[in-house]
Amino acid sequence: MKHLHRRQFLRDLGISAGTLPFLTGLPSITGAPAPQKRQRLVIMFSPNGTLPNEFWPDQEGADFSFKTILKPLEAFKDRMLILHGIANKVRGDGDSHMRGMSCLLTCDELMKGNIMGGGGNPAGWAGNISIDQEIKNFLQSKAATKTRFGSLEFGVAVPDRADPWTRMSYAGANQPVAPIDDPHQILKKVYGKMKDKESLVSILDDVREDLKRVSSKLSARDKALLDQHMTLVRGLEQDLADADKVGKLAHPVPAVDPSIELVNDNTPQISRIQIDLLVNALANDMARVATLQYMRSVGMAQMRWLGVEEGHHSLSHDPDDKKDSYDKLVKINTWFAGEFAYMAKRLGETPEPSGEGSMLDNTLLVWTNELGKGNNHTLDNIPYVMVGGGFGFKMGRSLKFDKAAQNRLWMSVAQAMGHNLQTFGKKELCEGGALSLA
Repeated sequence: MKHLHRRQFLRDLGISAGTLPFLTGLPSITGAPAPQKRQRLVIMFSPNGTLPNEFWPDQEGADFSFKTILKPLEAFKDRMLILHGIANKVRGDGDSHMRGMSCLLTCDELMKGNIMGGGGNPAGWAGNISIDQEIKNFLQSKAATKTRFGSLEFGVAVPDRADPWTRMSYAGANQPVAPIDDPHQILKKVYGKMKDKESLVSILDDVREDLKRVSSKLSARDKALLDQHMTLVRGLEQDLADADKVGKLAHPVPAVDPSIELVNDNTPQISRIQIDLLVNALANDMARVATLQYMRSVGMAQMRWLGVEEGHHSLSHDPDDKKDSYDKLVKINTWFAGEFAYMAKRLGETPEPSGEGSMLDNTLLVWTNELGKGNNHTLDNIPYVMVGGGFGFKMGRSLKFDKAAQNRLWMSVAQAMGHNLQTFGKKELCEGGALSLA
């Protein structure tokens, strides 16, 4: 077969020389690969374990049926992975709730600290970056996948306190990332604009010489902390500068009821608002990674909208044969499944900006918990449900593993997004490599 030079091919089409520079770089002409579809990761957390007999399918493989708690997700059966047998094998300081929460996404031991756990074993913050922030940093390091924020951390009814029971995302060791549970704050962060930005002068530029003088007299540890603070301020300044570069939004800013109060009984409305804001931010490509945290580990939310007056954590400690408590826990966990299903539905009905399919086709939603079961505080069989696509996983299955460390699961997710992690978190828990989900 005779091969024509590309320029000769274009000339044979009758295209003028002046047009060539505009055409010769197009992927269709050059044979270069088309731009890759966006990949997005959203991790949703709900607390205090689940009820295994009402959660896990009895069957393995594609021919599985839904138990009560997961019934709200039936419409997504062919796009789901239900993973039984994933374990949090991190040990060390802290009680099971603390390690369940702060080691959930970091997969490494808690640092030494003086926060007293329920078992009388004090601990501090997590000692490693969390997988959401690890993947965010990877995506932000490349121009093709860099977004304004990289990641966004949403909360629903997260209490106004900071400890290992309330944080699952970490920018690094001893660096917890707080979720934002006020929709108005999310709106301000994502879509807010400062007035007179042209007069904004860098804070660090103003104080750089002072910081240099101070830094020379600090210990190595304090210098590292100062560097962290400077990096955070620089990041904030960059966010403000980038806000000016955001053009017309592909999806208009959603309206938020200005009178909505952050009180317990408004949780259902706030949940839907936060999910809508999350989907909107992803649709406008503000971030490719997000977390959605409901309450906290050991959370005592009273879900009166479900007819439940008792605190969630107290109910989760009751024995299984206490029918009233058991039935209420079924209601609570089914409600969380319904919120997860709503997020999948919203993404499924939102067109992919590239024009091919829906956003759910290229988004992996992961729903998890800090415990396998509340009344025995087990860190085995942590609930993991995935919905979506675009990661190369074979969906529509219920899979059972034999106490596979969650380190290996998060390695699979990272590798599916192009981040070729060979270990994550505590190295010895990565034996066997990434879980095969393809």
